[in-house]
Amino acid sequence: MVNVIVAGAAGRMGGRIVHMVNENPDVSLVGAFERTDHPAVGRDAGEAAGLGAMGVKIAGSVKDVVDAGDVIIDFTTPEATLENVRVAADRGKSMVIGTTGFEGERLEELRSAAQGIRCVMAPNMSVGVNLMFRIAAEMARILGDEYDLEILETHHRFKKDAPSGTALRLAQVLAEAVGRDLEKTAVYGRKGMVGERRTDEIGIQALRAGDITGEHTVMFGGIGERLELTHRAHNRDNFARGAVRAACWVVDQAVGFYDMQDVLGLR
Repeated sequence: MVNVIVAGAAGRMGGRIVHMVNENPDVSLVGAFERTDHPAVGRDAGEAAGLGAMGVKIAGSVKDVVDAGDVIIDFTTPEATLENVRVAADRGKSMVIGTTGFEGERLEELRSAAQGIRCVMAPNMSVGVNLMFRIAAEMARILGDEYDLEILETHHRFKKDAPSGTALRLAQVLAEAVGRDLEKTAVYGRKGMVGERRTDEIGIQALRAGDITGEHTVMFGGIGERLELTHRAHNRDNFARGAVRAACWVVDQAVGFYDMQDVLGLR
């Protein structure tokens, strides 16, 4: 039995993770927490998630619950996640991180803080999306420079970061597959007289509307034809289910920094 602690337990993703933990016989919810001033602090985590009482109160700090669990599942904010990782590392606890918005120096800071623990981090925990990464890379390698690479992502109006972490990971996968430097070839939106499209561009466009859970399309545009690879998330359960799967997997691994490709054996 893997003892799980859920960060941001009263949030949209946190609530779905509580549901998926409750459904999985191999894991047990032993802790839940929110930021100190959150109105859900003190409530039963199951009741906050719409499940009924589970006997686990939502704490106001990771430090109040960290010693109870084996692994923390965290889909919060970069600032909160970084603090949670530091506490987990101090106590030798594993982490599963689905928080997006980590890039450059901030990502390096996170990786440094996670040294010495078992950690799975992925911008998208969905099994389908991670298979998409693998297939997109193979398509890009086969099609080569004769096909233009464009990524379109669409999410709900409440999402704070853009492009999505999944779109950025797709762009990295494509760039690696065709041997390009993403920093030099990525184009984030277009406006005005931008000129003819360069062959090496990797376009990344973001849309925000309504309550769309998440959609990602990679377009391979050739002269006379195009291919499109699309993943549509109908709800958040696929992300939460993948996170619980990662939590079960990571506790038995050697100390290190992993992603969902490792969890699913796709590497």
